Amino acid sequence: MEKNTILWADDEIDLLKPHILFLEQKGYEVVAVNNGSDAIDMVHERHFDIVFLDEQMPGVSGVEALEAIKRDFPNLPVVMITKSEEERIMEEAIGSNIADYLIKPVNPNQILLSLKRNLENRKLRDEKSSMGYQQDFRKISMDLNNSLNYEEWITVYKNLVRWELELQKSTDEGIKGILAEQKQEANNIFTRYIQRNYYDWIQGKSEKPTMSHTVVRDKVLPHLDDDDKPLFLIVIDNLRYDQWKAIQPLVETYFHVDDDAIYYSILPTTTQYARNALFAGLMPLEIRRRYSKWWVDEDDEGTKNQYEGELLGEQLRRYGKNIRYSYNKVLNLQGGKKLYEQMADLMPNRLNAIVYNFVDMLSHARTEMEIIRELAEDEEAYRSLMLSWFEHSSLFDMIRYIAEKGCRMVITTDHGSIYVKNPVRILGDREVNTNLRYKYGRNLKYNPKEVYEAKDPEKLFLPRQNLSTSYVFAGSNDFFAYPNNYNYYVNYYRNTFQHGGISMNEMLIPVIYLKSK
Repeated sequence: MEKNTILWADDEIDLLKPHILFLEQKGYEVVAVNNGSDAIDMVHERHFDIVFLDEQMPGVSGVEALEAIKRDFPNLPVVMITKSEEERIMEEAIGSNIADYLIKPVNPNQILLSLKRNLENRKLRDEKSSMGYQQDFRKISMDLNNSLNYEEWITVYKNLVRWELELQKSTDEGIKGILAEQKQEANNIFTRYIQRNYYDWIQGKSEKPTMSHTVVRDKVLPHLDDDDKPLFLIVIDNLRYDQWKAIQPLVETYFHVDDDAIYYSILPTTTQYARNALFAGLMPLEIRRRYSKWWVDEDDEGTKNQYEGELLGEQLRRYGKNIRYSYNKVLNLQGGKKLYEQMADLMPNRLNAIVYNFVDMLSHARTEMEIIRELAEDEEAYRSLMLSWFEHSSLFDMIRYIAEKGCRMVITTDHGSIYVKNPVRILGDREVNTNLRYKYGRNLKYNPKEVYEAKDPEKLFLPRQNLSTSYVFAGSNDFFAYPNNYNYYVNYYRNTFQHGGISMNEMLIPVIYLKSK
């Protein structure tokens, strides 16, 4: 195994020979120099894994050497060693992106600890994460073999997402594969759970979780009167729980997370159904019956979600909230910048709802555009792409503005998405919709064992055009494929992110209540 190499620069390097000998006995290679100028030259001549710099060397000081080294080798870890505990010097060094800071006199064990923290941290973290998941694996498996209720499913899903995020940087492909298989098993069992319970939830025959049509009532309206400042409802279309956890550290710079919850999307897990239900506080069939002018059927021309602001207003009035509110939808970069510039105009409102469509556009773009497919080739890359967008988005600018004004905020979504792999054959006429995770229409032909059927969709409060219209939903990581051009169709859509069906990623979605710091 190749030794880790250390460059140690100190004007009293001869006095440190016992330390150097100790490190060499531990398996490290140490190159010693007695001034900052030589340290700068050495890092240009050969590879080092880490650099120790004495802060108070004559001539080129440690801080000056640090700046020169970081200019050309920004990722090379540098440990600053100094006699001074003066706060100004510490701040200057830390501001220059040091890896560690030690006060003289240092002992060999301090040096060794710093090396392990900086050079072996990832390995130790990987080992700890792998061991932690292995210990949790059995408990998750036992939970999956029990009859979980809707609250317990949320706990299992949160636990799986936690391990997915913790292990994503691991080099242990074996343990990552085991986690992927366990999540696949969980999705299969979750699909059967929804098939058994969804009808009873919708019909009110059993206790049900917070769902699309009750999430505003359950998770937003109770916070309207927490203080005298406006509440912001941010709906990021197609935001999965793991993606929320990826952006959470950025948001927590400005907000305290007061409630990190999950609710259940209705079926189909698509914008037309789930987000209209969210803003209306009603199931799709109820929207169509009560507000026919604001419901657009699948077969109709036009945008399917163009009346969300009106539906929100009706829901507020039904619950006796006669308040001033606003609704804004951001569809593109320009729209986001424009809304950010108008944020001050929203402050007199009691409630401000903002819909951000970007994540949904990203998932569709990933299917259609080769470059996006390459950038988001798997779950980890998809999270990373979303995080990168969020960090530089006008939405993040708005969130910072909301924090500066001391306001509260709810971040949520309408549905998630699933990475599809397994094609399921289906036949239908020309009028059948194009979604890969659910089908709506007449004369649908499929294997009933491979789908969740809604032959009488009105019992699930879903609208239909005529008596022969039915819905079918794909579960787990399946997607529908037609026999015509089957191989082309399967190869094109396999390993893409889709939504509309039944899976934990699509149905178990975040609703987060935050208070500004």
